[in-house]
Amino acid sequence: MKRITLLYLEGVRIFLGLIFFTAGMSKLMPFPGLIGPEWLEQELAPYGLALFARFVAFSQVLVGLLLLTKRFATLGAVMLFPLLVCILVVTISLNWVGTPYVNTFLLLLNISLLAADYHRLKFIFTDDVESLRAIPATRQRTRDDYVWLAAVVIFFAGLLSINYTPGHKILLCMGGLAFMGLGITNAFYKLRKKKKV
Repeated sequence: MKRITLLYLEGVRIFLGLIFFTAGMSKLMPFPGLIGPEWLEQELAPYGLALFARFVAFSQVLVGLLLLTKRFATLGAVMLFPLLVCILVVTISLNWVGTPYVNTFLLLLNISLLAADYHRLKFIFTDDVESLRAIPATRQRTRDDYVWLAAVVIFFAGLLSINYTPGHKILLCMGGLAFMGLGITNAFYKLRKKKKV
């Protein structure tokens, strides 16, 4: 039962990560998105919300990347909650047919991730913060954090590069993704090595 639950949670995490990473990317550049709409900025521009649509796209990319890293998946799930609520309200306000149901489903999946990570988030709900201050924040592989940070910086440098051609943007983004791939490969290698010991 525990293994099935873990598989479910990993599947949900990867599913949401891919959904939101590709959804954000498809709004920012030619990129195959699993859900849309790619034309969100044009749709919201008449209401003076073009910048908001761009912010949503960048947020979707960041949240998707965080969910896919596993290392920062809890942070991604926390950030996804208000983003999904916001998207849900926009789709209801604009009377988009069917989309609110899809967003509600995605919101429920996100809530299941947050519920599974309650042990990491329960400090928010406690009144006794003094006992929590005594617990040190430990990281076993802080170098891996720097790899992820460098990958995200390279990736977003590609997305934010205004004066570059689309080809240069794609190259920078691919460089960031390659760096993330190195981080994932390194994490799996260390995990396998640890299991063998």
